[in-house]
Amino acid sequence: MKKLAALALASIGTMAVAEPDISTLYDQERRILSSLPADAVARYFDLPGVEVDYSRDWLAQQNVKPGGAEWSCLAEALYFEARGESVRGQFAVAEVILNRVDSADFPDTVCGVVNQGTGRKYQCQFTYTCDGHQEVIAEPNAYKRMGKIAALMMTEAPRQLTDGATHYHTKAVNPRWARVFPRTATIGVHHFYRQPTRLSSN
Repeated sequence: MKKLAALALASIGTMAVAEPDISTLYDQERRILSSLPADAVARYFDLPGVEVDYSRDWLAQQNVKPGGAEWSCLAEALYFEARGESVRGQFAVAEVILNRVDSADFPDTVCGVVNQGTGRKYQCQFTYTCDGHQEVIAEPNAYKRMGKIAALMMTEAPRQLTDGATHYHTKAVNPRWARVFPRTATIGVHHFYRQPTRLSSN
């Protein structure tokens, strides 16, 4: 038996191993990367971004160029959901929205995430979009700050505050899902959570 096993191993050792087709691998990699948002690709490669110190003074010094529908949706959501929070808390809420965009469980655009469920009273993801009140931006300076945060988060600011959170709620409420979702951070009046990984049923 030992002799047969040795012969088998020797035969395997002399078999030619097919070289991988580099051009095919490159095409597959290029196709996958081109389907991802640029900021997501940067995170995968851990490219350096802007260093944030989460203060109003620092934010006031940032020169960013906001614009576009996705930016507008994020700035509006931050204004109505987090303008009373600290700068750190505002960045954290932005992280949640963008983490949802990257998740297969949510729409793949900022506007899609922010407006998910809008039109069904109290069935939306972000209360301000379905609470029945007309939303008016009455604090232009606060909105300008939220616009800067939105622009920074959609370009080069790191997501380092919430450890991948996809959900949050104020300390004043206790939703059912908060009992089973792992809490990742508490910042200001908000608790942050990551949606549990769903295992395949196969």
